[in-house]
Amino acid sequence: MPRKFIKRFLPDHNKIKATKSLNIFGELLHDPNLWHLNRRSAKGAFGLGLFFAFWPVPFQMVLSAAAAIGFRVNLPLSIATVWITNPLTMPPIFYSAYLVGSTVLGTEMTEFQFELSWQWVISSLSTIGPAFLLGCLICSILAGAIGYFGLDGIWRYSVNQAWRRRKNLEK
Repeated sequence: MPRKFIKRFLPDHNKIKATKSLNIFGELLHDPNLWHLNRRSAKGAFGLGLFFAFWPVPFQMVLSAAAAIGFRVNLPLSIATVWITNPLTMPPIFYSAYLVGSTVLGTEMTEFQFELSWQWVISSLSTIGPAFLLGCLICSILAGAIGYFGLDGIWRYSVNQAWRRRKNLEK
């Protein structure tokens, strides 16, 4: 079942509760629904995590945690899923988002040289910014929806297979 598979990769809930950046949520972290793993909480958390993974902002985990608390879905899964965008995967993912945005806007892709400076970020907002941000929004919505409905389908299929196996054993 997906539950057993997912639980192997989830961080311990006590470690998450001890994370300093999540202290802003205080008593809200004690809601048992945030730690329970069922189909509803898993698909919601997976969708939220993928949704926030495509946001080009720092503290994606805090945003995902806030949304998980608001929607009362599995907090560890929501936080862990955000890490699909990590320092190794961010460049190709965000470049792909820029391609999507350029295609949707119908703008010509401009050559750019990345620099790790605020000056570059500010100057790029007017050139590649609109296409990049629109692409991030589109990819964010698509990834969240695919994650939500995809995990729901996998979970349902897994449960149906388990019931079939159980039914065949009874015969």
